[in-house]
Amino acid sequence: MTSTPDASGSDAAPSPALARPRNGFTLLELLVVLAILGLLAAIVGPQVIRYLGSSRSQTAHVQARNIAAAMELYRLDIGRYPTPEEGLKALNQAPAGNPAWNGPYIADAGALNDPWGKPYQFKTPGEHGEIDVFSLGSDGAVGGSGEAKDVGNW
Repeated sequence: MTSTPDASGSDAAPSPALARPRNGFTLLELLVVLAILGLLAAIVGPQVIRYLGSSRSQTAHVQARNIAAAMELYRLDIGRYPTPEEGLKALNQAPAGNPAWNGPYIADAGALNDPWGKPYQFKTPGEHGEIDVFSLGSDGAVGGSGEAKDVGNW
């Protein structure tokens, strides 16, 4: 068997370290990357979670105000707010016996649920105005603080 000269003109075989490219990472490199990711998660993670929690509360506030505005339109057409028996679904589907209904006042029935997936509630007369539309927050119970705080159109 004959050997062919390499680019330098030498007949020597290339060394194994130069013949194979390096495929992959060393254990040390992987540990360094994992440590950096862990530090980032520890520093940034709580901030992101706090931001997401406040954004849900802000979304609930905006949605409650939109539902209250739709209820005002309903009242202009029907002459009254929906009854507790009719509920908020009266904004999306015509209740029986209301020929003056000119809706839907809320096009998407899913908009009648808060960001935590629970239905919005309402009181008429309200404690904060003529009508109160509100969510009980993440815990679904009256009161609370932070993420569990009640959020409404007030």
